[in-house]
Amino acid sequence: MGTIFPPHSLSPLLNIKPSPSRILLSPSIQPKSNSLFCSKPIVSCLKKNQTSSPKPSSCTTWLAHAQQGLAALAISLALNFSPLLFSGNALASEFDVLNEGPPKDSYVVDDAGVLSRVTRSDLKQLLSDLESRKNFHINFITVRKLTSKADAFEYADQVLERWYPSVEEGNNKGIVVLVTSQKEGAVTGGPAFVQAVGENILDATVSENLPVLATDEKYNEAIYSTAKRLVAAIDGLPDTGGPTFKDNKRESNFKTKEETEEKRGQFTLVVGGLLVIAFVVPMAQYYAYIER
Repeated sequence: MGTIFPPHSLSPLLNIKPSPSRILLSPSIQPKSNSLFCSKPIVSCLKKNQTSSPKPSSCTTWLAHAQQGLAALAISLALNFSPLLFSGNALASEFDVLNEGPPKDSYVVDDAGVLSRVTRSDLKQLLSDLESRKNFHINFITVRKLTSKADAFEYADQVLERWYPSVEEGNNKGIVVLVTSQKEGAVTGGPAFVQAVGENILDATVSENLPVLATDEKYNEAIYSTAKRLVAAIDGLPDTGGPTFKDNKRESNFKTKEETEEKRGQFTLVVGGLLVIAFVVPMAQYYAYIER
């Protein structure tokens, strides 16, 4: 059987050192880089490409940092000014009040977080005594802002309908709402509650106790004074009245006509005296110098 491969083709497999005949080969007949037995040319080409790759310039680095900064700024603006995020947070409080229903252990839903522990305790004592004697239940609600309703009155009616769907359930119930950001309040209730309190007291608490004291950020006093006024009306006691808006007239800093004329005369005298001194003194010094 004859040999298929020539002796020189097996020399790379049998000998570690390259044969002299391979070194003497001309470049035109050198094996290609994709040959099975030649791996060194591939390695050298990779090294050459790696070393010849240009280094990133300072301008390219600056552009990369600028792009990253702009991307971070865009994300920050999107998070801070997204209307979806703001509307979700704003709508959560008022809808939570509607969905959670009336409080079981107290008479207060302080979603705005403006009432103290003392006010909560005083309200519970006052309103529980009223319920035990007159069978009227009043709930007080504070919210920071309203977005689903136009004003506090619509929201108060919505709370009453949601918490007490039937007329029998809401007949002797009262709802008092205070919106802290808008400095306004509302009082609503079932037919028996409205009749027991009276239209005059209802209007007075809405126009006096709640908005006046809320404007001064006296939220605890606004809630508790409203509760005492409603309880007194249900008990048939005389109305003690409520606070009124203070007429905060600041003193004017402008001068009157008489004061202006007086000041103008004094100013004229002073200016005239200075002009006389400015002209007379140099002239007197000049003549005294000439006479010498």
